Amino acid sequence: MDQTIKQAIIKGETSLGIEFGSTRIKAVLIDYNFETISSSSYEWENQLIDGYWTYDLNEVINGLQEAYHELKQEVENNYGITLQKIGSIGCSAMMQGYIALDQAGELLVPFRTWRNATTGTAASELTEKFRFKIPERWSIAHLYQAILNDEEHVTNIGYITTLSGYIHWLLTGSKALGMGDASGMFPIDKSTQQYSEDMVKEFAELIADKDYPWNLKDILPKVYIAGEHAGYLNEAGARLLDPSGSLQAGIPLCPPEGDAGTGMVATNSVKKGTGNISVGTSIFAMIVLDKDISVYPEIDIVTTPDGSPVGMVLANNCSSDINAWVGLFREFYEAMGLKPDMNQLFSALFNKALVADADGGGLLSYGYYSGENITGLSKGRPLFVRSPESRFNLANFMRVHLFTAFAALRLGMDILTQKENVTIDRILAHGGLFKTPLVGQKMCAAALNVPVSVMSTAGEGGAWGMAILASYMVNKEQHEGLADYLTTKVFNDAKGQEVYPDSADVNGFALFMERYTEGLAIEQAAVDHFVENWKK
Repeated sequence: MDQTIKQAIIKGETSLGIEFGSTRIKAVLIDYNFETISSSSYEWENQLIDGYWTYDLNEVINGLQEAYHELKQEVENNYGITLQKIGSIGCSAMMQGYIALDQAGELLVPFRTWRNATTGTAASELTEKFRFKIPERWSIAHLYQAILNDEEHVTNIGYITTLSGYIHWLLTGSKALGMGDASGMFPIDKSTQQYSEDMVKEFAELIADKDYPWNLKDILPKVYIAGEHAGYLNEAGARLLDPSGSLQAGIPLCPPEGDAGTGMVATNSVKKGTGNISVGTSIFAMIVLDKDISVYPEIDIVTTPDGSPVGMVLANNCSSDINAWVGLFREFYEAMGLKPDMNQLFSALFNKALVADADGGGLLSYGYYSGENITGLSKGRPLFVRSPESRFNLANFMRVHLFTAFAALRLGMDILTQKENVTIDRILAHGGLFKTPLVGQKMCAAALNVPVSVMSTAGEGGAWGMAILASYMVNKEQHEGLADYLTTKVFNDAKGQEVYPDSADVNGFALFMERYTEGLAIEQAAVDHFVENWKK
C-alpha cells in the first residue's frame, strides 16, 4: 500500500471530478500529483420521449450516488480508509441543452439535451439577430424556441441552466457555471468575460411583447472563470452525494464545466493555437483561436474554461452506430456458444480497418442516430449502403464505419482551414474510439489530414480533466494561469503517441467523402420515408 497516497486521502489532499457523459457517469479521484487514486462509472442512456432526447433527472441523482459509492468503496478496499475529506470537487456534464426550473427549484419540462434538433427556427432567428452563430443545442435557442412555440412553462421560469450547472446547484445551492459551459448558454463578451450585454438587450427587445415576469440575466447562472471558487458542498449536497453520511460538508467546488472544457483540459489544449478532438456519442473538434472569424452555420464560437475564444465544430453523431454494429457481432459470437471479451472484439474489428481498401471499397454509411446539424438532417436514420460493385468485406465495412464517424466533422473543419486559413499543426485526441491503439488515430489523421496525438492521460477522459480544474482552483500559485498550470505541472512529463497522415489513407478518405456528400440525398430520403412508429 502506498502510504503517501493514504496520507493524502486522510488529509483531504485530493480532488474529485465527476462527469455526466452521454453514456456514462464517471468519477475520478486524483492526488496532488494528478495521478488517479480511484475511478468509477455508472452507465445510462438517453431516451426519445415525446419528440425530445432526455434523461430522467431522478437517474441523474441515482447515477451520481452510485458512481460516488463505487469510488468510495474502491478507496476503502484499496487503502482501508472511509472517504471523509476531499480537497476540492468539480462537476461536468454534456454541454448545454435546457433545464428549466421554477422559483421553487422544480423542473418545468423534461431535460432537453444537446442532442435535440428541435430548435432550428429559434437558432436561425437568433443568429441573424445577434450576428453571431447560435447553435441549436445552446440553451438560449431552446428557450427562444419554447417562446416561439408558446409553451406554457416559460412564464414560470425561475432559473435555466445546463446539466453541469444543475448538479452543482444540487450540491452547493449556488447558481454558477464555468465560462466554457456558459459560453454555450448565451454568447460571452470576451472583453468582459460575461454574457454579452448588447445581446442580452437585443433578446429583451425580441420578446418584449410577451411581458414575461423575468428578465434573461436573472434566470441565467452566474459566470465564473477557471480557478475561482464557485461554492461549497453544503450539508444537503453532502448527503445527496454520500447518503451514508461519511462525507464532510464544506468542500470547495470549482466552476462546473461542459465536456468541451474538460476535453480541452484533459488534452492540454487551452493555449492559443492548440486543438483537440473528442469522440463519443457526438464528435467535436476545438481550435483555440488567435483571431476573430466570420459567422458560419457549421462553426460555433465558445471559450476555454479560462476565457479564450474557441472555434468549435460539433457533429451530433459519432460512435453510436459503430457500437450497435459491434453489438451485433457480439450477438453472433454468443449465438456460436462463445463468451466474447468486448475489448478483444473491438480490437479485432477495428484492426481489420487497417487492411481495407483505402476508400472503404465503395461502401457508404451514415451513423445518424439523431439529426445532424452540419449536414442539415432534422432526424436520424442510421444507414448502410452498397452497390453490387462494392467490395463488401469485413475490413471495408469497418473502415467505412470509422470513416463516417469523422465525415460530418470534416465538412466543418474544411471551413476553418480553407476559408479562414486557420493553421492546425496537430490535433490531440481523446475518447473511447481511440482506445484501440493506432486505428482511430490513423482514421482521424486521414480524415483531417493532420498529425493526431493521443496522450497517455487522455484515456482518463473528462472526469479527470474536471478533477484537474478542481485541483487548479486550490493548488495554483498566485497569478498562475490555467495554460501554465497544465503545461508546467500537469503535463510536464506526459507521454503521447503521434500518428501522421498516410497519403494513401488521405486520398482514400477524399474518395469516401465524395460518396458521402453525394449520398446525403439517400439519407434525406430515409428521413422522409422510413416510418418511425413501425411498432404501432
